[in-house]
Amino acid sequence: MNIKITGSGSYIPTEVVSNIDFAKHVFLNDDGTPFPHPNDVVAEKFLEITGIQERRYVTDDLNTSDIATIAAKKAIADAGIDPETLDYIIFAHNFGNVKKGAIQSDILPSLATRVKFDLRIKNPKCVAYDMLFGCPGWIEGVIQAQAFIKAGMAKKCLVIGAETLSRVVDLHDRDSMIYSDGAGATIIEATEDEGGILAHETATFTYDEAYYLFFGNSFNKDHDPDVRYIKMHGRKIYEFALSQVPKAMASCLEKSGIDISEVKKVLIHQANEKMDEAIIQRFYKQYKQTPPEGIMPMSIHKLGNSSVATVPTLYDSLVKGQIENQELHKGDVIIFASVGAGMNINAIVYRM
Repeated sequence: MNIKITGSGSYIPTEVVSNIDFAKHVFLNDDGTPFPHPNDVVAEKFLEITGIQERRYVTDDLNTSDIATIAAKKAIADAGIDPETLDYIIFAHNFGNVKKGAIQSDILPSLATRVKFDLRIKNPKCVAYDMLFGCPGWIEGVIQAQAFIKAGMAKKCLVIGAETLSRVVDLHDRDSMIYSDGAGATIIEATEDEGGILAHETATFTYDEAYYLFFGNSFNKDHDPDVRYIKMHGRKIYEFALSQVPKAMASCLEKSGIDISEVKKVLIHQANEKMDEAIIQRFYKQYKQTPPEGIMPMSIHKLGNSSVATVPTLYDSLVKGQIENQELHKGDVIIFASVGAGMNINAIVYRM
């Protein structure tokens, strides 16, 4: 028995927001003082560091659970399964449903419950729950689905990663330009086909790193202090990711018994182009090699950082042939890897 992704689907929001659209924003320092550089300089530096040219936001009528349901329906259709046969729905997100203009997250009922309701699944033995694990949530959901299947507790699981970060960003914080919205979903099944999940690795670092990402006040001191926004210590996250993610990837590869030369693609959380490139360089340096050309497909340039949705939407785009000059074939070995709030790191070695 092997455990594989048998279907995938995604929802890419329709609202395109370019870097130019931030020209009228009033960017401030964290102490509320005006940022010293004009917005065109901010945008130029931002593009240079992150690689993000534009990002996608959901329309006002959609919430995280809505776009997750759309992605889930596509994954179910792609796998060709009856949704009534699902044993688990694992929904990774971080902020719940935040309606446009609201100041409070809505996670009652859970977003997984809402997706099950929207899919009109009658089977009460299909267990639906949410996972809060930062950006690595979808990968961790896949790892949990594998565990359920290995333990004989499940045969089919739906794992979703979705987020609407546009609803929780501080428009006075330059970091708001990084974030975007999106949803990706996958069906994880026990199958007789060759390949599947070969190894996984997960770690949580909290001693010094717990609050590298956090909920904090707007940089605009006139804003309501009880309304919070996603905040981060970018430099600390960069240094942490560069130090720890390559180690986790190497440990996972060692567990799998696969040689580095067999790895065809690395699907890494689309957080920041420069950071991702540095992680890949550091990963291959451990093997005294340089990364092969095209090893790391990227979607961040047009889609931004949609947190937990970046890896499953990237995977779906890749298998559907939607990324230029990138393709996957049966038998190819890929590595999924992510880092995010917690601070959490994980990786999966997977054979197509």
